[in-house]
Amino acid sequence: MPTRQLRLAPSAPDDVTSALATLRAEIGLPAMFPQDVLEEARAAAAQDFAAGRADRRDIEFVTIDPPGSKDLDQAVHVAQSGEGYVVHYAIADVGAFVAPGGALDAEVRRRGVTVYGPDARTPLHPKILSEGAASLLPGEDRPAVLWTVTLNARGIITGADLERALVRSRERLTYAEVQSGLDAGTASESLQLLADVGRLRQSLEVARGGVSLEVPEQEVERREDGTYALSFRRTLPVEEWNAQISLLTGIAAAHLMREAGVGLLRTLPEADPRDVARLRRTARALGIEWPDTLPYARLLPTLVSRVPEHAAFLNEATTLFRGAGYVAFGMPGPDGAVVPPPEDTRHAAIAADYAHVTAPLRRLVDRYATEICLAVAAGTPVPAWVLEAMPDLPGVMAETGRRAASFERECIDIVEASLLGDRVGEEFDAVVVDVEEEDGRDPQRGQVVLRDPAVRARVSGPRLPLGEEVRVRLTEADVAERRVRFTVPGAPPRGGETPGTGGAPEGRS
Repeated sequence: MPTRQLRLAPSAPDDVTSALATLRAEIGLPAMFPQDVLEEARAAAAQDFAAGRADRRDIEFVTIDPPGSKDLDQAVHVAQSGEGYVVHYAIADVGAFVAPGGALDAEVRRRGVTVYGPDARTPLHPKILSEGAASLLPGEDRPAVLWTVTLNARGIITGADLERALVRSRERLTYAEVQSGLDAGTASESLQLLADVGRLRQSLEVARGGVSLEVPEQEVERREDGTYALSFRRTLPVEEWNAQISLLTGIAAAHLMREAGVGLLRTLPEADPRDVARLRRTARALGIEWPDTLPYARLLPTLVSRVPEHAAFLNEATTLFRGAGYVAFGMPGPDGAVVPPPEDTRHAAIAADYAHVTAPLRRLVDRYATEICLAVAAGTPVPAWVLEAMPDLPGVMAETGRRAASFERECIDIVEASLLGDRVGEEFDAVVVDVEEEDGRDPQRGQVVLRDPAVRARVSGPRLPLGEEVRVRLTEADVAERRVRFTVPGAPPRGGETPGTGGAPEGRS
């Protein structure tokens, strides 16, 4: 699922800065790295990693990331091979820098994930690693875990292998730069093949029942006059094509681990039939034709988020993807017996077994899953430190993931409240994208997305027509309380609502 990326300039208003600091304290985000952790990171960064690695600096890798990114986990190169393709995917070898049982290892376990805020981010690893020695920066020799995945002409995986290697990225590209090159026909052959593979993998995803949702991302932009504005950023096609490279690698990794009987997989249960039934009612209310014989995975790709009714439906569809987690197997259990893999470990949104192995600079679990895959590929035992950590990792990732999601969600409320603070009482054009289940309450409660600025917030009114345009009045914009509220004119005020816009379910992450 897309996430709403928020960025503020250093000159953010004092009330926003204060509210973000308060939120960080409430959520319990770690602040500075302890001195012993920084010293260990500096020593790790100074190592020479060339010995014992395959030299693959001949491969012309590039990285593709949002503008300004420095924590570069992945570098890609795609080539043709006969009637098929070879995907070389270099992943930052974080395992080469983090000594098991050390101070850095303990701190990274405490953090779990990199947390992104509008003013700054709370990194998983010290910057000397995440934006320096471990990052796949262009023109630099870097230790990496190199995946080589072969595909046939249809894009189906025919083989996968991985090894520790030394690589050198040629260029740091943004999504917009790559998309412009592809549109103009000036992109490199590798990037053109990446687009081909991405399209093929998208088709296979649909065929196996996987789901991709085109939900616009919300961004904060700074205008030339120094003021801020909110907008919805449409994702570019290359973003999904590039994501398919990560997904196919995660699918290949899951297959390796499943076959070996030891692994860490990312899971997502099938949608609750009650949620699917509710979504069908929503489709009828929005005038969207959804034949009884058509699975929702086939319907969703036909919808376009810029159509108000479709946007409302896509928003509702995200509720099908709740309950994501991790499952560990193949390590000794409490009784000493090896924990067997569950019968069903599929990730419902991907419609396949899947593992997180492509973002180790930003996500703790990827380092462990990668070490398992390296051992399986080499035919060697999985390291003892990995097996010892596996039972606790699902819980660690669940807790740190909840913390990150809560912080990022409430950051949006802070920014929205700041940008709307002087407009209380004004009316706006909006689209109703969510309505709470009918329970006899008057007024109804739900959520709207404004046409301008690009705000999504709570609304109450005597009648909330899902998917339709309405005129709403801003009744509250409180930065300290992290709350924005609208009413349909004529609706009585209501109290007792909690701050925030509600939790967003997780999808294909």
